[in-house]
Amino acid sequence: MLVLLPPSETKRDGGDGPPVGDVALRHPELAGARETVAAALVALARDGDGSAMMTALKLGPRLAPEIARNRMLAESATMPALDRYTGVLYDALDAPSLPVEAREFAAEHVRVHSALFGLVGGLDPIPAYRLSHDSRLPALKLKSHWRSRIAAELAAHDGLVLDLRSEGYSELGPAPVRDGSVFVRVVTRGADGRKRALNHFNKQGKGRFARALLESRVAHADLDALIAWAAEAGFELARSDERGPGGVAVVELVV
Repeated sequence: MLVLLPPSETKRDGGDGPPVGDVALRHPELAGARETVAAALVALARDGDGSAMMTALKLGPRLAPEIARNRMLAESATMPALDRYTGVLYDALDAPSLPVEAREFAAEHVRVHSALFGLVGGLDPIPAYRLSHDSRLPALKLKSHWRSRIAAELAAHDGLVLDLRSEGYSELGPAPVRDGSVFVRVVTRGADGRKRALNHFNKQGKGRFARALLESRVAHADLDALIAWAAEAGFELARSDERGPGGVAVVELVV
């Protein structure tokens, strides 16, 4: 089972791990592609007064410190990916408080889809950085750079693929269209019984669901097993007739 999470634009500073060039990340086949994006990002950060990077990354004045993060990418300390990211989803997941066994499960079964590093394991050590799926780097289009590479890595997994990413990141590397590969859409049920998509609470729902999965430490063999477990764990998860990014099947998480 693979649980795919989106990254977050907000990240913790610091870390006590070695620079990313001195560590081994999962999916080593992506190493060359990672180096290409990292080199482009660092070069842009070191170009002039930083205004070019501010424009490319759509940063306002208060986010100018992000330039320094990117400039020092190769020298910065690292920390596990699930601890690095912050924001609504990751606050609900609260990875630092997970039991050791749940974190070990996350190392094996969670992938975070980064615009900079591609797929990384849940505990892969990464530095703080700023780059989003819709950022524009000179002479490097992230979608065309990553799409086929990420899709190939995901297609190579023959177990359950549970895509909790945003649609933007799913388009940056589609999950395989096959049985056992699903896109999770968070919805709420109104007083009239109709389901409606959520925005802010979409991320919170995904974070709570991901935490429960990690605490259970069960690698579900198929979607039926996952849906049965979800009901026992207090979550409503159901198949949908809709299709997600790239035509992948959809399951709805009702919160």
